[in-house]
Amino acid sequence: MHPLPDPTVFRAAGSRWPEACDRSHQPPPATAVSVGNFDGVHLGHAALADRLRRVADRLGAPAVALTFDPHPASLVRPDAAPVPLTTPARRAELLLALGLDAVLVQPADHALIGLAADAFYRDVLRGRLRAVALVEGPDFRFGTGRAGDVALLRSLGAADGVAVEVVEPVSAAGDTVSSSRVRALVAAGNLAAANALLTSPFRTSGTVAAGARRGAALGFPTANLAGIATLVPGPGVYAARAAVRGGGRSHPAAVHVGLNLTFDATVPTVEAHLLGFSGDLYGSALDVDFLARLRDTRRFESVGDLKAQLARDVEATAAVVRRAEHHDGAT
Repeated sequence: MHPLPDPTVFRAAGSRWPEACDRSHQPPPATAVSVGNFDGVHLGHAALADRLRRVADRLGAPAVALTFDPHPASLVRPDAAPVPLTTPARRAELLLALGLDAVLVQPADHALIGLAADAFYRDVLRGRLRAVALVEGPDFRFGTGRAGDVALLRSLGAADGVAVEVVEPVSAAGDTVSSSRVRALVAAGNLAAANALLTSPFRTSGTVAAGARRGAALGFPTANLAGIATLVPGPGVYAARAAVRGGGRSHPAAVHVGLNLTFDATVPTVEAHLLGFSGDLYGSALDVDFLARLRDTRRFESVGDLKAQLARDVEATAAVVRRAEHHDGAT
């Protein structure tokens, strides 16, 4: 077998995963493992993480999530691969926040997806990770052609003394919580419904780049996001919170997604007006957490009409963020 590249390891503070094991040539202690794409880190993933953590605590082992970058589907059927909801680093951050000891982001290549199910179990789960317990959902698939299922995993584990626990899907509003369901809601602009299924508000991140500077001329300067690697919400104006990565404080942000119809723009953009912020953001990495959709994009008859609407958007954004902060404080 062509050797697999080392995974990128994200560790929690006080983790039971030893720092010396951040490279695969250093064998880890026995681990409790859950394998999946975990895209978005939704309530179903939270249920998996909760069970995994409890199993790991019982065994005195690290609770480890193994995920992939890119999504294996992008190698098998690139035209139909889903647009990711989260970057690998954000996915790891959210999973660690659920109490896991480590998240391993395995580079997905043809050697990996070419592993037969029993070889994936033997070489990756038992060989690399020394898994003594596995926690998965009922639809879990593994190995080339997705040939391996939970029944096979149980069989392999039983022969090896490895405990396999299956966590049933989580339902909300009458349907199963899934990454594809979240993806459809975000694409439709229904961020309130999407966020109700996620463990943290949906985030879009990018680098602030120079734009047309129309917002500044109108008295509402915006940060124009470039290099976005994840799904972008559907066209509209949104209430959000935005923060420079590593910069601490977040600001309420009115965010316009799509074409600027008033100025006959032909290229869609993501532009965030940060309330109460003054300074130069160019070149900064900006994280934007979307909270709610305020309105459709539209063409305005005059610059004066546009400015009046922007003022209303800012007021509405401030109100949404205040409610969110009150809710966060109450919980």
